[in-house]
Amino acid sequence: MPLNQQPTPGNVISLAGKTALVTGGASGIGLAIAQRFAESGAAVRILDLDEQGAQQAAAEIVSRGGTAIGYACDITDAAQVQKVFRQVFTLGPLHILVNNAGISHIGNLEATSPDDFDRIFAVNVRGMFHCLQAAIGPMKQTGGVILNLASIAGSAALADRFAYSMSKGAVIAMTISVARDYLKHNIRCNCISPARVHTPFVDGYLKKNYPGHEEEMFRALSAAQPIGRMGTPDEVAALALFLCSDQASFLTGVDFPLDGGFLNLRG
Repeated sequence: MPLNQQPTPGNVISLAGKTALVTGGASGIGLAIAQRFAESGAAVRILDLDEQGAQQAAAEIVSRGGTAIGYACDITDAAQVQKVFRQVFTLGPLHILVNNAGISHIGNLEATSPDDFDRIFAVNVRGMFHCLQAAIGPMKQTGGVILNLASIAGSAALADRFAYSMSKGAVIAMTISVARDYLKHNIRCNCISPARVHTPFVDGYLKKNYPGHEEEMFRALSAAQPIGRMGTPDEVAALALFLCSDQASFLTGVDFPLDGGFLNLRG
């Protein structure tokens, strides 16, 4: 559907008049969220470590009739985050912040080096902290919505995900804290905790670690969800759209598992 097409009864959630910033928006879940928000009328700001990818993603949205700008940003660099967010705010208020950028790590406690731990923390925790700090001051003046991407690893026991689980547990905690502290400023803050989602990262992981057995391992990973498959970026984007819309105005401080039954239906 062209981005400037009027909503139909099957697409009634509107972000018209809203500006949304999506970190890690050049690929995977972040790209799906940026595209879905633009389709729903938002002006989208895409931040990504990959400058070319961010600009290409924005250009694709614009080519379909939407509004988007891509920015290069390393969220582990506090000064750089502040600079880019100032550029975004010069164009007007920010109504929605989606903290999606993140990285993964495989390994239990013994297989996690201090460098591994610091790298995960720098992106998934401190990087999100930088973005929250850069956005919250101006948002206090206008109100807004913050959505953080966590993971079921933050609240469930996943094997060999020590550092990653630590970081996503911190995301859930930050979400609840921000929701509590800024409710009086008309700011809502929630998070989504997906189970496995089929993104280019998954394909790359299988190619690197299971050469020649990618299809077999893909089926095994898919079967770990009781529903029998991985999620899709578009499914995450659909939930993100609802949570960032006015239709979810009574929801704040909540972690939403999007997990194909993983947390409650296993075993």
